[in-house]
Amino acid sequence: MSFESLGLRAELLRAVSESGYSTPTPIQQQAIPAVLEGRDLMGGAQTGTGKTAGFTLPLLHRLMEQPAREGKGKRPVRALVLTPTRELAAQVGESVETYGKHLPLKSAIIFGGVKINPQIEKLRRGVDILVATPGRLLDHAQQRTVDLRNVDILVLDEADRMLDMGFIHDIRKVLALLPQNKQTLLFSATFSDDIKRLANGLMNDPVLVEVARRNTASERVEQVVHPVDKSRKRELLSFLIGSNNWHQVLVFTRTKHGANRLTEQLGKDGITAAAIHGNKSQGARTRALSEFKENKIRVLVATDIAARGLDIDQLPHVVNYELPNIPEDYVHRIGRTGRAGNEGEAMSLVCVDELKLLRDIERLIKRDIPKVVIDGYTPDPSIKAEPIQNGRQQRKPRNNTSNRRPGNGGGNGNGSRRPRRSSAA
Repeated sequence: MSFESLGLRAELLRAVSESGYSTPTPIQQQAIPAVLEGRDLMGGAQTGTGKTAGFTLPLLHRLMEQPAREGKGKRPVRALVLTPTRELAAQVGESVETYGKHLPLKSAIIFGGVKINPQIEKLRRGVDILVATPGRLLDHAQQRTVDLRNVDILVLDEADRMLDMGFIHDIRKVLALLPQNKQTLLFSATFSDDIKRLANGLMNDPVLVEVARRNTASERVEQVVHPVDKSRKRELLSFLIGSNNWHQVLVFTRTKHGANRLTEQLGKDGITAAAIHGNKSQGARTRALSEFKENKIRVLVATDIAARGLDIDQLPHVVNYELPNIPEDYVHRIGRTGRAGNEGEAMSLVCVDELKLLRDIERLIKRDIPKVVIDGYTPDPSIKAEPIQNGRQQRKPRNNTSNRRPGNGGGNGNGSRRPRRSSAA
């Protein structure tokens, strides 16, 4: 199947060709025709499957086919894409710019952690497509700098992550600002009961598109567990990176503090590394990601929330330095590699404290992950398991935003507000 057979406008086909693509991915083959027909859609897809183009291309097509309603001197927002993090917002915004470059449509990206006034100025000039994180979007709504009454298409991207981050109340506030008669597209790596409840109250007879089995890790990713004592994890990680001459290694920790500490320790071992998490400024995060992609640094140490939406082509290695408390996050983590038809490798350094977390993960993905003990790093059997104190906990509803100052975007570094909780992000 070719992109030409999907019924997209010539300007979009030209942009796709100029980007080097000729054959649509499975999610694009199924989603694009349904969206072009005006249907609501629930898309189940891991990152790296081409889902962003799967909704961006038909969204642009439909906006061109349906002239804007009469506005008062400026073009109204007709398409809204909500994302959980500013990295993902930037990625989606880039996709809109890339595929829409031959169309007379205007787009804008708004998220927290940066000054709000330039965003206000861009909104005043008028935009057709708005890509936003929930918290900063509500800041603009509160200041009456954005009007969402003319939205024809709503996209909820990585909806599972938005709910997991506690954005359900913000999402409902945004929905209250939108017209009832609109096309809704929801994309999620997993379809939890919470996602189904959200979809049932929001969507009209949606088309269901799934390109991977529910809650399963990518089959292209080779997974392995290396048992090791907690006190020797950093030593083992440095050994694996150095002895295998790995480059472009994405390493996950549970907490921001842990990410900073590990980055410093790797530096002392002579391994160039940078941390990316919610307390880092947008400039620092962008710089770290750029240097990582350009192979100027070998290791990017990230927390779950910060890594959401990272778009790194041909990433060969993902390491779970610490297992996540929530099993689904393991699927999201290893989905960073093995993308776009490439092979990938995901390894987990597991200490005795994390054996229960490992069992939960294996139960979720319905398979046992091979265990390989590295010579010289055999765990001490006399060490007893201790409770894991820090890290992401189960979702808790947000219920206290009344003391926020308008316009500050929540200040959490992710571009959106989120509930008070542990220091995991």
